[in-house]
Parts: sequence; structure tokens; C-alpha cells
Amino acid sequence: MKVLYTGSFDPITMGHIDIINRISNKFDEVVITVFNNIEKKYWFSIEERCEMVRQATLHLDNVTVDFTEGLVVDYCERNNINIIVRGLRAVSDYEYELAISSINKHLNKKLETIFLVASSEYSFLSSSMVKDVAEHGGVFEDLVPEYVGKEIHKKLGRK
Repeated sequence: MKVLYTGSFDPITMGHIDIINRISNKFDEVVITVFNNIEKKYWFSIEERCEMVRQATLHLDNVTVDFTEGLVVDYCERNNINIIVRGLRAVSDYEYELAISSINKHLNKKLETIFLVASSEYSFLSSSMVKDVAEHGGVFEDLVPEYVGKEIHKKLGRK
């Protein structure tokens, strides 16, 4: 069975990797799709974010990385995907994700959304938090895959 895990991944974090590892163990094929959210300002281009996701998931044979713009439901329809997996860190995530999954279901009755609760060690972690810590000179390297840490240092003109 093929599933979609989607996000903006600016940058991908160890919390994302934890979810990807877990769904990779449960499903035959995992498609990770990098989307642009018009409400967000990005540090990295969509191509850079795709490459960071690719590098971070090289250890998983059943994972592919793609990008698209537009509605997730349209991407799912074009790629014959009927399941979306979303990670949840807190109640606020659930409220947002429930609304999104409801509109997705309204637009495509075959589409199901599965929620995975973040592992406790990553329940606080977000891409925005990583960027904030990095910008202020804090230690962030253990919060992202090694390749991503190097890309963040490059972006900030360090190392």
C-alpha cells in the first residue's frame, strides 16, 4: 500500500525522520512530497528542501521524494494515493490537521488521513524552532539529520 507524507520541511527535522521511519516500517511505499505553503517564508528553496529530504531518507528503500504545488488531494489523485499520514505533536496540531483532513475527505471521498503521535523526545520539535535556535547560535545539530545541519550552517554563513 502506498501512502503520502507531506510537509514543507524547511528544514526536515529528526521529528519528521522519526515519523518517516515509522511509516516506512508499516507501508510498502512512502511518497514524501514537499509542498509550498503560501503563508510561510522559506529559508530553503523547494529544490533544496527536496534534496535535504532525499539525503535524510537514503537509508529507506521504500521512500521516494517529490514536490508539487496545488492541492494535496489533486496530487493524491494523479498518483493513485488514498492514504495521507500526518504527525501530531500537540492538541493544537490535531485541531489544524483535523480541519485539513476533513476538507481533503470532502474533496476526495476515497482519501483517508492517518495521524501518528510524535515520539515523546520530538514532541516539542518544529522546523521553526530549529531555525530560531540556529539563528541565535544555539546547538541544533542533534535536532536535524547531519546533511541538514551542514546546509543550515551554510545558509547562516558558518563552517
